Amino acid sequence: MTDSTGDDESPAVGGTRPRGARPTIYDIAQLAGVNPSTVSRALSKPGRLNPKTEQLIREAAKALNYRVNPMARALPTGRTHTLGLIVADITNPMFFDVVRGAERAAAADGYTLVLAESQESGALEAETADRVAPSVDGLILVTTRLTDDEIRALAEQHPLVVINRLVDDVPSVIPEVAPGIDAALDHLAAVGHTSVAFLAGPERSWMSRARWDEIMARAVDRSLNIVEIASSSPTLDGGIEAFNRVRAAGVTAVVAYNDLMGIGLLRASQQAGLSVPGDLSIVGFDDIFGSDFTSPPLSTIRTPLNRLGELAVQRLLAQLGTAAAPDDVGALATEFIPRGSSGAPRGAGNAARA
Repeated sequence: MTDSTGDDESPAVGGTRPRGARPTIYDIAQLAGVNPSTVSRALSKPGRLNPKTEQLIREAAKALNYRVNPMARALPTGRTHTLGLIVADITNPMFFDVVRGAERAAAADGYTLVLAESQESGALEAETADRVAPSVDGLILVTTRLTDDEIRALAEQHPLVVINRLVDDVPSVIPEVAPGIDAALDHLAAVGHTSVAFLAGPERSWMSRARWDEIMARAVDRSLNIVEIASSSPTLDGGIEAFNRVRAAGVTAVVAYNDLMGIGLLRASQQAGLSVPGDLSIVGFDDIFGSDFTSPPLSTIRTPLNRLGELAVQRLLAQLGTAAAPDDVGALATEFIPRGSSGAPRGAGNAARA
C-alpha cells in the first residue's frame, strides 16, 4: 500500500520499528486504533473525516513525531508544497527582509521556501533555476540578471514571479521609487546642493536603470545638475572603488544604487580626509539592517522589502490556485529617511541650511 502523505513503508515485522526508523502511518494507526487508510486520508485531505477521529490521529502523529515527506506527497498530487526563491547576492542584507516576508507568506499557506543564489551572474542564475525548478511548485526571482526573453521562457515552463523587475506577460512586484526619490532630492536641493550624482548598480539591473531614469527626470525639474557614475559591483567594495570617479565628477551629493555602495563610498571619503556631509553628502537606497550603524548614519530611501517578499509569494500562490490574487499593493511606496550623511555642503548659505 502507498501512503499519499509520504510513507510507503509496511509495518515492521512483529509490530516494532528498527531503532532510529521514522514513524509510519501504520504506527499512527496502531496508536490511534484506526485503519492506516484512515490515517492517510486524515493527513493528506483534512476535513473529510469525523473531527474527533481526525483530532485523535493528529495527536497520535504528534506523539510519534511524524513528519510528512513532501517529495512522496508530490507523486500523486504533482505538488511539493515548496517554493524556490533565487536572489542575486545572499550576502547583501537587502535580501534579508525580502526573504523574511516571503517565508512568512509561504508558511501561512503551508509552503516551505527554498533559497538559492545567483552571485550576480545571469548564466549561474539560469543554471540554478533549471536545477531548482523541477523540485518546487513555483519560482520567485529577486533582482534577476536574466534577460527578458530568458525570464519569459522560464515563465512558460513554471509558475513565476519576479521582484524588482518589469517583464511583459510575467507577474512582478515592484516598489514605487518616485516618492522616496522626490523627498531625497527635495532635501538635497533645500540644503544647498546644485550637483548630484547617481552611483549606478549592475549594468543588467532593471531597477538601477529605473532609479536613474526617475532621479534624472526629477533632478532636472529641480534645476539640479545630474550625472550617472558607473560602478564595478553593487557592494561595499563597489562603493569604495567608485570614490575617485565621484570626486572627478565634482558633485557635492551622491545617491547610491543601494546602501552597501553608499556605505563603501562613505568609508572611502572619510579615509581620503573628506567630511561627510560637509564635502560630500551620501544617500543610499533600501534602508538595510545596519545602515544607521555608520558614523555618520547613512541617509537612505527606504524600500518596503518585507512587503515585496510577501506580495511575491501571494501572487505566486494565486498562480498555483491555492490563494486568491492579492488586490492590495498600496504599501509599496518608498520613503526618504534623512540621517547624518546628508546635509548642507560647505559654503552653502544659512537660508539653504534651514
